[in-house]
Formats: sequence, structure tokens, C-alpha cells
Amino acid sequence: MLQLSLSASNLLDRDITSKSDPMAVVYAKKIDGKLEELGRTEVVLNSLNPAWIEKVTVAFQFEIVQPLVFHVYDVDTKYHNIPVKTLKLKDQEFLGEATCVLSEIVTKQTWSLTLNLHIKNGHTGLRNFGALTIHAEETVASRSCVEMIVHCSHLDNKDIFSKSDPFLRISRIIETGGSVPIFKTEVVNNNLNPIWKPLCLSVQQFGSKDNPLIIECFDFNSSGNHVLIGKLQKSVADLEKLHKERSGANLTLPSSHHGRDKVLKGQLFVDQFCEKQQYSFLDYISSGSELNFIVAVDFTASNGNPRNPDSLHYIDPSGRLNSYQRAILEVGEVIQFYDSDRRFPAWGFGGRTCDGTTSHCFNLNGSAGAFEDGVLTDLQETKDALVRTSDLPLSILIVGVGGADFTQMEVLDADDGRPLESSTGRVATRDIVQFVPMREVHSGQISVVQALLEELPGQFLTYMRGRDIKPCLLHVGPTST
Repeated sequence: MLQLSLSASNLLDRDITSKSDPMAVVYAKKIDGKLEELGRTEVVLNSLNPAWIEKVTVAFQFEIVQPLVFHVYDVDTKYHNIPVKTLKLKDQEFLGEATCVLSEIVTKQTWSLTLNLHIKNGHTGLRNFGALTIHAEETVASRSCVEMIVHCSHLDNKDIFSKSDPFLRISRIIETGGSVPIFKTEVVNNNLNPIWKPLCLSVQQFGSKDNPLIIECFDFNSSGNHVLIGKLQKSVADLEKLHKERSGANLTLPSSHHGRDKVLKGQLFVDQFCEKQQYSFLDYISSGSELNFIVAVDFTASNGNPRNPDSLHYIDPSGRLNSYQRAILEVGEVIQFYDSDRRFPAWGFGGRTCDGTTSHCFNLNGSAGAFEDGVLTDLQETKDALVRTSDLPLSILIVGVGGADFTQMEVLDADDGRPLESSTGRVATRDIVQFVPMREVHSGQISVVQALLEELPGQFLTYMRGRDIKPCLLHVGPTST
């Protein structure tokens, strides 16, 4: 979460016998263009250079563009004793507005951005309407986390010819009664008493120490049909108590008898538990770390003849974007704020270049024709390359365009809890691949940008923390509580 502090300078003076009494209102601009009010400052009396004390809270979401709109009003004297939240804005005098994207603020080393105010029609002319400065701070909760080492004992065996391959999935219960997964451990092969690597849960993930969490233990199956071994419901506070008391909690399974869960012999133990502060994704970004976006486009024959309207590469004269153009544009709109030069190298593969030769790595110039087949046919070689690459500061985002069978791409994603393994037995040090089929985006189930980018900050932090690389923080001042 971020808290925005606002100040202004050289505001218009709307009052006759005194100076303006300004108040600021912050809005989030939605996709449909509608404004959603996020908060208001207090009214500062008799000032053209106000520094408001009241902060406005906004949730930072890396995976989407978050346009913000700021309105400044001169509040009439007769409304000064009325709570600002109940003020009717149409009854106040408008002093000006400013707009920006949240990413423009958090990518500044000072976490501050100054904008010129203008009137609603967007024309300032020669008149000075003043300036608005927005300063962002992360709340303490954004940096707080809980690190634990957990293990299970005496798990039920779900396999016939070997022992279970258990992993844990932790989910947060939400207000509607459903649950949202927030963490998944690695798979421990052939073990009914598994000990997992240290797991770290941020306060942003679990909300508060008293929020209930569902902890499920599954037996991993490569088919994706994982078998539930047992589960339990505990809060972070409960898990801390298990650690202090050095006791275990029994797993349960749903039972058809009288609606009560069956208590199992298997137990969960918390071997280590500690709360700590850690650097956030925005700490690294504001200190100068950048995300360089490189595009690679599939030019294989499976895309169809680009001259035909049914081709995935067809350039529509009416300006309608094809799936490749849409994916590049939507991802680029988010990433551009984290790349200072906003220049994205573009490459092609699986195409015939201008001189007639086939290439799987060529500069994208728009003149290459389609050549080969587009589905993944060298899975193990691809795995080997990804395992080698997992040590590098790199994330790979894959959009499956068209109606091909992308089952093997799902394997590369490694979201099933089991990391990629090379032909020599080497295991990937971290998950660097995110895959989403474009057809799911077309069906309206998910946003291609959110699906692709939601794991990127976590992948970035895994790399930095794994190498103990700390940001060079230049902005000063304590974090907000």
C-alpha cells in the first residue's frame, strides 16, 4: 500500500478579501473512463501554497496501468465546519486538475512528482494555475513479512508403488467466503515426513496475523491432478503459537459423516518463525533498477499467410490490432515506466529473412515471411536452456497466440510446484517463466497483462534477495504506518 502526500504552489486566488481555502481530491481513472474517488485532504485556510497533512491511500498494482486524477477546490467559508467527506464538490470553486500514472511517481528516486495544474478543458493558455506535488510513501506493512520453516510428519501415503510427493498450498480466506492462493512450496519427492525450504509471507499477502489461512498438503502428480493429503485452517498468529509451544496441528480431510472433518494422524509443525522487514520491489525501482522489455515474435508458418485476414500476423487496414500487436502494446504500456529510454528491442524467430535464409533470431523489420511450425517441438532442450538461464536477471513472458496445443508451454511455467529440471538433473534456481494462452484473454476470463506480469515483481525480488543485492535508497524519511 502507498500513501500519497499532496502539496501545491501558486494556486489561483478565488477569494476577494482573503486567499483561497484549498482542498484536494484524488481519483483513480478506470478503464471505462469513470473516476473513482480514493480520498480527500483537509481544507487549508487562507493559503495559495498548501501542504496538506491528510494522506490518501492507494494500492499499488504493478501489473496494470493506474491513472490518477487530482482535483483542487477552493472551499467556500460557509462549509468550513462540515466534514470534507460530505462536501458537495459542485458547490466549491474549481482551481485546477492534474493527471499522472502511479508508476510515474514510484519510479522517481525521490518518490515525488510535480505536475502543472490546468482547467478542465485541458487548456492552460498563458495563465498560471499553479502546481501540484505528489509524494508517495510505502506503509510499514508493505515491507513486513513472516519467515517460517515448516514440516509435516506421518502423512498418509497416496501413491501405490512409492511414497507421496507432498507440497503445501497456502490460501487466504476472503470476505465472500472463498479463498485466494498466496503461496506454494516446492515439491519434496517420495517423503511422508517432508521439510520444506523457508517460506516467506508478506503482510500484503495475509492481511493481518489474525486472518484465517487454509493450508493444504497435496501429493504432486505430473498430470496436474494433485491429490489432497490433508488440510487445516490456521492464522499466522496460530502458526506463531505452534512454534512457541513446539506443538503440531493435525491435518484433516472432509468427511461425509455428519459434516465433520476426519482428523488425520499427519501433523504440521513450525520449526522456525520470525517477523522481519525486507526491501520491497519499489525500493529497488526507485533506487535505479530498471526492467528492460525485449520482444520476440513467432514468425512460423502456423500463423498463416500474413496477407490473409485469418492470419495471426494480418495487418488490418482499418487499424484493428492482431493478437501479437495487442499483447505487445498492452504489456509495453505497463513496462514502459520502468525502462528509462522506453525503447524495446524487437526480434523474430522461425522466419525467412530478406535474403531468403531461415533464421531463429533476426532483427524485426516487418519484411520477414512465415516459414516453419509454431508449437514447441524441442521441450527438453528448452528446459535445459531455461534451467541455465534461471541464474540470470531475466524473466520470460510467453503469450500463446492462436489455437495450438500449448500443453508443453504450461510445463515450462512450473506453477504446479515442481521446478524445471534439465537433462543432467540440474534444477532451476527460481521460476522465471510465466505463460498465458491468448484465447483465454479473448474469452474474457483474464487480462493478458495481469496474467503475464503478476509474478514479475516476485521473480525480481527472488533474484535480488537470493544474491543479497540491496537497493541504494536515495529517498529519505520514515515509512508510513
